[in-house]
Amino acid sequence: MSDFVTLPRTAGSRFLRSGLFGLAVALLLVVAAHAPLSAQTTPVHDPSALKPPPGAKVAIIEFEDMECPDCAAANPVVREAAAKYKIPLVRHDFPLSFHPWSFQAAVNARWFDTKSQELGDTYRDYIFANQRSIETPAQLLQWTQKFAQAHGQALPFAVDPQGKLAALVKADYALGQRIGIEHTPTIWVVTDGTKAAPFVEVVDRSKLYQIIDAAIAQTAGPSATKTAAKPATKPATKKP
Repeated sequence: MSDFVTLPRTAGSRFLRSGLFGLAVALLLVVAAHAPLSAQTTPVHDPSALKPPPGAKVAIIEFEDMECPDCAAANPVVREAAAKYKIPLVRHDFPLSFHPWSFQAAVNARWFDTKSQELGDTYRDYIFANQRSIETPAQLLQWTQKFAQAHGQALPFAVDPQGKLAALVKADYALGQRIGIEHTPTIWVVTDGTKAAPFVEVVDRSKLYQIIDAAIAQTAGPSATKTAAKPATKPATKKP
């Protein structure tokens, strides 16, 4: 006996009997279950760290995991936006425990930071760009050695013998927990808070530039004051 109620022999009823309708409904339920998550913002418990570096009115703050595929997808978008608008990009480590090599990658990046911040950021970009080729800690080490050699750096056998760099990564993770990070990447456009919303989460990355435009416009100084009109001068009269 069919699992479905007998219907007239139409294309629709044949579709029902085939079982494809049930599959379609199941897929729609899965999509519906996940769709709201993409529109939710992170509930911020401690906003004290969501502010630009000293001297900046607007900045981008990102919590990232170098083994996270969506972080890899977001990286060039965020980097290009920061470069285009010439605003700081503040990157924080938030390595997820179920990723086998993300914590070590963050420690490695911190080691390159000790050489220069630019080199550390270049390493992060490099790992994101090659993320799909890295599956194990051993492969991460191979890619890291290639990077170090290409940039004239001698990678030591132990990049963090005293655990100081690991402590920095853990401190970033703890900061993310205090803020309320629930996923990676989590990205905010932050302002100095004097004239604009102090922070706006970038849930839809296609709107990143729009959010930055609004933040810059709202934090801009007053328009140039109009100069007072000079009183009209009387033409010089000739003496008789």
